[in-house]
Amino acid sequence: MSFWNNVLRGGGSGFDSGNASSNTIELTKRHATVSLTKQGAATGNLRVNLSWRMRTSDIGGRSRSVRDLLRHPLRMFQPEMVQAQGPAVVQIDLDLACLYELQDGTKGVVQPLGEFLGDINSPPYVKLSGDDRFGSGSGETIYINLDHRDEIKRLLIFVYIYDGTPAFDRTHAVVTLYPSNGPRVEIGLDERAPQARSCAVMMIENNKGELTVRREVKYVYGFQAELDRLYGWGMHWGRGYKKTGV
Repeated sequence: MSFWNNVLRGGGSGFDSGNASSNTIELTKRHATVSLTKQGAATGNLRVNLSWRMRTSDIGGRSRSVRDLLRHPLRMFQPEMVQAQGPAVVQIDLDLACLYELQDGTKGVVQPLGEFLGDINSPPYVKLSGDDRFGSGSGETIYINLDHRDEIKRLLIFVYIYDGTPAFDRTHAVVTLYPSNGPRVEIGLDERAPQARSCAVMMIENNKGELTVRREVKYVYGFQAELDRLYGWGMHWGRGYKKTGV
């Protein structure tokens, strides 16, 4: 019973920088940076995925009791997922986006809003797969062509709540990098940040030929313009809307 007692008390290991069983590096405040160059993953297409979901416990559903877990211990690994019904699932629309700066000074954004989807084979060498409005299993994905890494100066991956209640900690959002080689890199957006509408998740930088990923996880109460000011992009922003019925 020692294992189950430890789980029910909320105990766990002290490690937070990786998961050998799932071949994953988790970037945290203490371990915030990883070098794609040093792990031989600075070529090919780098895939950046945003996934999110809502659970019944977040919207007033019945949570599992300790007695239920003792009677059916394996159920603790089966989260109570909300089906696509009712307003709770569709009230939050998360978007994955990227501010880019190339070595020649070109700056811009790749995002669903305005349908700035980018291009994988020509500047900015960043492309968004599309817009997921309901937190589906596949989420949203950005592809980065690292075969053109010498033309890239920095990329800021960020997430914003386009529509719905500002509550990042209730979306269970995770941004995952899938390099061409080595373990995937994972960053969870589970911190409480009441009323925050956007989050700078990670910075990908080309420092003298070395490509690094640095955890940011900085929440702001505005949108792209506020992230721009925070990181000094120097772009001009206007109000944008998505097409209805899409």
